[in-house]
Amino acid sequence: MGRLEGKVAFITGAARGQGRAHAVTLAREGAQIVATDICGQIDGVQYDLATQADLDETVRLVEEQDQRCIAIKADARDSGQMRAAADRAAGELGGIDIGVINHGIVMAATWDTMTDEDWDTMIDTNLSAVWRSARAVIPHLLTRGGGSLILTASAAGIRTFNGLPSYVAAKHGVVGLAKALAVELGPQWIRVNALCPGNVSTPMFHNPYIHDMYNGGPGGTMETAVFPAQASHLLPLPWFEAEAVANAVVYLASDEGRYVTGTAFAVDAGMTATPPGVPPIAATKLAELGQAAAR
Repeated sequence: MGRLEGKVAFITGAARGQGRAHAVTLAREGAQIVATDICGQIDGVQYDLATQADLDETVRLVEEQDQRCIAIKADARDSGQMRAAADRAAGELGGIDIGVINHGIVMAATWDTMTDEDWDTMIDTNLSAVWRSARAVIPHLLTRGGGSLILTASAAGIRTFNGLPSYVAAKHGVVGLAKALAVELGPQWIRVNALCPGNVSTPMFHNPYIHDMYNGGPGGTMETAVFPAQASHLLPLPWFEAEAVANAVVYLASDEGRYVTGTAFAVDAGMTATPPGVPPIAATKLAELGQAAAR
């Protein structure tokens, strides 16, 4: 028997990437899945977002685990759409036990190059829409007598990064929201945690826009991203698979994590624990460059 046998999990941003991994992994543990996604582009985002075909593939992969999957195209920024999605899920599957509010975007710009429109898009998508989605799910968790609500933040919800002021602000907000909701909902046996991943190998990370960002300009590739990405982790790897984050979701959603609430739960290869100074991989690189220059 799986650790989530008989449970229903509501997951946003489930068409691909971390959301898909969460859906498949929770289904493998016995949960029925409600997978929502916008399945369309958002103005200002410089890389391709998920499509209806991606969401259909998530359904197929969940059903391979012998679990039911209800796919709903919905914009998490719209309270009405999220309430309708949660109500439909509860009506068809008998309730909701787990909410995984996972959707998000990334937009890079410094304080002097970011437009008001881009700032609003980021905060609306990565923070306000998290609140709207959580608010739609919470009444159904209350009906069940408790449950687990997991908000995907980021290592950027714990520490900061250069050139990402709106992203860092939104993700810090998600961590704060999770902690605030944990206080309010704890007496009703609803556990709320913020999940804080590091560099995860998903389409949101591996695309020309992000590769250029890591490269410091045009011409970035997966290969050029390796060094700066690895320099941000303590463990000697540049990124890791989405399934590693999904395993943390299972823990937080299951009875194994029944006393865990109000945390910023880092699955980040040590990103948020990196001490001040030059990372070891960067120190090695600098030494190699110095030796080469001395020849």
